[in-house]
Amino acid sequence: MNSRLRLEEITPDTFDTAVGLRVRPDQEHLVAPVVKSLAEAYVYPGTAWPRLIRDGDRAVGFLMAFLDIDWRGDGSGTDIRSGLWRLNIAAAEQGKGYGRYAVASVAAEIRRRGGTRLTTTWHPGADGPERFYLGLGFRPTGETSGGQTVGELDLDRS
Repeated sequence: MNSRLRLEEITPDTFDTAVGLRVRPDQEHLVAPVVKSLAEAYVYPGTAWPRLIRDGDRAVGFLMAFLDIDWRGDGSGTDIRSGLWRLNIAAAEQGKGYGRYAVASVAAEIRRRGGTRLTTTWHPGADGPERFYLGLGFRPTGETSGGQTVGELDLDRS
């Protein structure tokens, strides 16, 4: 992997860069804009893990992970999950491995925290990112969340 790749916290100095990232126009219905993710990170402090993806000095994407959430939301704590909540790779930067880097980075953070699986969701259909996620080893769980397919990556095997 490119040694110039790194994740960076979103700060007042990087906020405008982060919210300025745009996916391709034909992908806008598949992923929320960065500004919505940052608003959600504000509302869910301690759960959301937003990061700018940089290649050297260039901002090439944005990711936001969720860490240790009660997936069912029923307060039982019987299904705690961590995973990739949002992934936005800038339109001109797609196909260069930045998405793979983002998923690997989230996996590393989850492992660091003692987790063994990475959960994500994707928009179903031919225009969605299913092939990308399946190619990384995610498997659909049979669940849906907000109309999206839920997939998991076993971090003990990846």
